[in-house]
Amino acid sequence: MNYLAHLHLGGQAPSQLLGSLYGDFVKGLLPGRFPAEIETAIRLHRSIDAFTDSHPLIKQAMGRFPAERRRYAGIVLDVFFDHCLARDWPRYSDVPLDAFTGKIYRVLANEPELPERLARIAPRMAAQDWLGSYRDFAVVGDALAGISRRLSRPEGLAGAMQELQALYRPLSEDFSAFYPQVQRFAQAALAAGRTSAG
Repeated sequence: MNYLAHLHLGGQAPSQLLGSLYGDFVKGLLPGRFPAEIETAIRLHRSIDAFTDSHPLIKQAMGRFPAERRRYAGIVLDVFFDHCLARDWPRYSDVPLDAFTGKIYRVLANEPELPERLARIAPRMAAQDWLGSYRDFAVVGDALAGISRRLSRPEGLAGAMQELQALYRPLSEDFSAFYPQVQRFAQAALAAGRTSAG
């Protein structure tokens, strides 16, 4: 799951939205580093990632990519699934996408102590509406290009957009089958107030 999905799944209180994003920017042990509500949301983010990575539908989706892409298929799939979520947003949320993303950008703007890399990109994320722009398939290519610049082997994502175009329909079907399951997982975790330690 990528930014938009984690934000949708992780609860809608400001501390939950922050923690849902922090999960992509904060590594290592958590105790005492953040307020308890944010720490809990980061733990949920990690639990969602573990649920996703081990799910048979995700293994099936990753198996659709050519063998030489497999090492990077998870990255490609995360970004593509945010496209699917944004494209089909009314199916999964009663709140319009623009209202949802606007709330997130306001929460980020009002938080004075964002993790370093998130603090650097948050103004650009809001100004360019990164989250809402995932509706446009071409933006997936832009996101993958940005990710590739941070990889030790940026060529690992070369050609990924052509593969996504060829696999668009079956991967969209994988998303439609998987997302309600991860929604139920996240909702149960939120209701029980339990997320795995780490």
